[in-house]
Amino acid sequence: MRRRIWGTAAVLALLTGLAPVAAAEAAPRPSAAEPLPLERLFDNRAVSDDARPADADFDGSGGSLSARDLAAAGWTPGRALGVDGARLAWPDRAAGEPDNVRADGQAVRVRGRGDALAFLVAGTGGEATGTGSVRYRDGSRAAFRLTAPDWRGGPLATKSVALPHINTPGGQLAEKAKLYVVTVPLARGREVASVVLPPDPGAGADLHVFALSVRGEAKGWTGSWSASTAGYTAVGPWEDRTVRLVVHTRTGGPRVRIRLDNTFAGTPVRIGSATVAVQEAGAGARGAPVALRFGGASGTEIPAGAQAFSDPLRFAVPPDANLLVSFHLPGKVASTPVHSAALQTSYVSGPGDHAADGSGAAYTSTLKTWPLLTGVDVGGGAGSVVLLGDSITDGVGSTPDTNRRWPDELARRLLAQDPDDGVPRYGVLNQGISANRVVADRYPGDGVSTDTGGVSALHRLDRDVFAQTSVRTVVVFEGVNDVRWGASAEEVVAGLREIALRGRERGVRVVAATVVPCEGEARCTSAVDAERVKVNSYLRGSGDFDAVLDFDAALRDPERPARLLPAYDSGDHLHPGDAGLAALARSVELGELVG
Repeated sequence: MRRRIWGTAAVLALLTGLAPVAAAEAAPRPSAAEPLPLERLFDNRAVSDDARPADADFDGSGGSLSARDLAAAGWTPGRALGVDGARLAWPDRAAGEPDNVRADGQAVRVRGRGDALAFLVAGTGGEATGTGSVRYRDGSRAAFRLTAPDWRGGPLATKSVALPHINTPGGQLAEKAKLYVVTVPLARGREVASVVLPPDPGAGADLHVFALSVRGEAKGWTGSWSASTAGYTAVGPWEDRTVRLVVHTRTGGPRVRIRLDNTFAGTPVRIGSATVAVQEAGAGARGAPVALRFGGASGTEIPAGAQAFSDPLRFAVPPDANLLVSFHLPGKVASTPVHSAALQTSYVSGPGDHAADGSGAAYTSTLKTWPLLTGVDVGGGAGSVVLLGDSITDGVGSTPDTNRRWPDELARRLLAQDPDDGVPRYGVLNQGISANRVVADRYPGDGVSTDTGGVSALHRLDRDVFAQTSVRTVVVFEGVNDVRWGASAEEVVAGLREIALRGRERGVRVVAATVVPCEGEARCTSAVDAERVKVNSYLRGSGDFDAVLDFDAALRDPERPARLLPAYDSGDHLHPGDAGLAALARSVELGELVG
């Protein structure tokens, strides 16, 4: 066990704006030494060869990560990893060499402008937390709070990758080892010069940092379409097949890029080629599909837990239209991250690479989910509004293949606005997941599962909100599934309050929507409705949010406020139908979306 230097430090609130020097004084002071690149500070060996486990001692008890497991996940030395909008690199070190630093107030050279610092971390000896500081080029400083979940006992729901084994001197254990990407906010527009890591957390815990970078803002891009990863399910299996996904744009632009996410995976996925086209009908394209490239190559491999953006492509994306995004899967794919409730018919081809086919003839089967694809961005635009929700936001209850979700209807209203009237033509990003909850995970966060209710809104907040392209505002519309499945109003309120706080720390406008009634649905008892009413009372009166949208008032039956107005009910008494979803979108005061 290394010697510890004990000291006292005040627990600071997270500071994201211009921090007065006095406010930052309680954070660890930069050392007298010049800040160094992180790799020059590495003092711990976390990775061992399976045949030589004693070459590394990650946790002070002889435990270490398996180099073979890392390679199987695609996390090879020096490999660039895109995670939650950040670009990090797995240390370019061989097994048994120093590959991480135990945080103890070291000054690290980091440069760049962006919205957040991204840390690739893990704790040993328990969850490790501490306060560090960031120094900007203009001389100002601000404190940040960094928490690294424990590599063995930390949550699966927020991990970036889980490895199946732990190496020990006594043999390999069939126990998951976890690594995490954690972000902390920055003052936007100011250039980072260096970062001081938190001091030794003490009490037997260590906070290990493998990589650190500034997450750059997506300048010049607006999100036009998105979908949250809801789970990791069995598919196909597909081998030498092309998937052609139909997605609906909200705003248009002269350039396009796509985002593919291998969230929750344990192995890499190979993309052989990819194209984009405007849909004519079915799997058929209007004109020849245009090839997308990844770092100049026709395809890419996405490591477990990572993501890939395509290169910018000059392509006229029309607003309020269907696109075909096609990608060839040359290897065997038996499971994949999916968005389950697509409410859109997509297509899978017979054998071969048919991404460039204008005809839909090769696409012989259909698909009701969106695998791997999580975003379509367009050049220019005013930025994005993210709608964080459950099945109502996802569009359950609307007519499939007609794009009548309330986010689609809201996007049409924004497109019809004159920007000179003060409401920009934001892109609208639908981050709804059917069955999702605020404070509890439905999908456990790892492994193949039939449950596609996603991890909780709190656990997916960074990935599905703060890391989204040019996010300006988030609308939070969740809670009914929590109370339907036994959560108290107090638990839901605590989760919503945390979302508001974290959004404010990130400089994102946070708007809440009241929970709509559901009397008549099997789980919506009078006791459940009483909890729903309490949540809505908090939302209307707390002042925790920048604005509140009263969706409850927009959809309830005035004669029986615990139920949906029958004209708005899809028939299951829980989900609004097409008319109800349109009423939700109409009820939004568009000015409330503007910060």
